Order: sequence, then C-alpha cells, then structure tokens
Amino acid sequence: MKLLMLAAGYATRLWPLTLNKPKPLLPIRKKPIIEYAIDKVKNIDEIDTIYVVTNTKFVKNFHDWASSYKINKEIQIIDDEMKTVDERRGAIGDILYSIENKNMKDDLLVIAGDNLFDFSLDDFMAFSISHKPNATIGLFDVKSKELAKQYGIVDIDTNKKIADFIEKPKDPPSTLAAMCLYFIPAEKLNLIKQYQQDGLPLDLAGNFIAWLSKKEPVYGYSFQGVWLDIGDKKSLEHAQENYNPA
Repeated sequence: MKLLMLAAGYATRLWPLTLNKPKPLLPIRKKPIIEYAIDKVKNIDEIDTIYVVTNTKFVKNFHDWASSYKINKEIQIIDDEMKTVDERRGAIGDILYSIENKNMKDDLLVIAGDNLFDFSLDDFMAFSISHKPNATIGLFDVKSKELAKQYGIVDIDTNKKIADFIEKPKDPPSTLAAMCLYFIPAEKLNLIKQYQQDGLPLDLAGNFIAWLSKKEPVYGYSFQGVWLDIGDKKSLEHAQENYNPA
C-alpha cells in the first residue's frame, strides 16, 4: 500500500505566511502540520512508501523537510511541474499525476497535507480493507450547518454505503462532512483516469468520490475526536492555540 499526501496548493488565503513556505510545513506547536498525519501511519505495516505531491515552487521545501524528518518508511517527493496558482492541477489532477508518475499499482491511501486529527487510523484501515474492492472515505460530523457549507456533505445508509454526496451545499441536508481521507483499492485506480477523460472538474477530490458513488458502492467511516481543516488564518490560529495531539 502507498500513502499519498496532497500538498500542491498555494494557500493564497494564508498569504503572506505561505508566500515562501507551503501550508503543510507551517508549524503547530513547533511541528509541521503534515507530520501529524504522517505520524498516524507510522505503525501501519501495509504502507511501505509515502509520497508527497507538491508544486515546483515548493518542491525544495519538501525535500529539505524530508531529509530531516525521521520515520521508518521511505518518503518520496513528487513535483507536479506546476509553477503558479493559475497552473495548478487540482487535487484530483495531482492524484492522477502521482499515480502515473510513480506507476502506482497498489492500494492507495490519500490524505490532505493540511488536515489535523487526533484519532487513530487503525479502525479506518481495517474497515477499508474489509470493504475491498470498493473505495472508502473518512467522515466527520462538523455539528454545524454553517460549517457544513464548506465541505462535501454525505448521507450514508445502514450499511455505511454513501447514499448521497453534495459538494459545498448552500443548504446542507446534514452536518456529516467528507474528509480528504480516501482509501482507493488498486482495482479502482484506473477510474480516476476515466473521471478525467469524462472532462469532469479536477479541483476538489470530493467530486471524484461523488461521481464514483453514483457508479458503484463507496463506503464511509465516521470518526470521533478532533478534526481541523486549515484553510485560512482564522483556522490556523485556532489550531495553533487549541490543538493538543494525543
């Protein structure tokens, strides 16, 4: 299994903090944001390689970080060859580029490089593997209709299968949000290429999940605990002041 950390954004809402440093490398309690998520996979034996996909502007930052970060797994940095905000591939574009660039053929775990969460991924991985060859996504109840407007909102049936997925609804039907945490079995990697060939938008990873869930079963695993999606200065300051990892 491979882990792909998405870290190719330019984080314009955090300028000037992110003019010369990528958001996933900003510190929370003196530790880069990205390390909190990667620390959660250190003991997942199935994962043998960690890929971090970024853009050309920040590729050196990530190489420097990787050279000093101590972990028991191989880390490879992928340059998506984009140099400006206007050129960016989008989350789905970066996932597809990484798969093709590294010729990935194993199961793939995808995590956003700017997400903080305090829960273990062990049960999520067990749930995901038990539902192969179907994909699984991580879910979190944000408990606020106003917050829910910022996310993909999911409805799941009694079998934990996605029944509906609405990206950033103006009037959210619930507060169960899709995290940028995906388990994509090897058998389904080719569907990302099909999604691209259908000419569908590549910016939000949730769009692929919504599309896939209409074609075949996709399962959702709900987490309890703390999940922080760092998108702007307010959410960054909140994380810096309040995040207390286990």
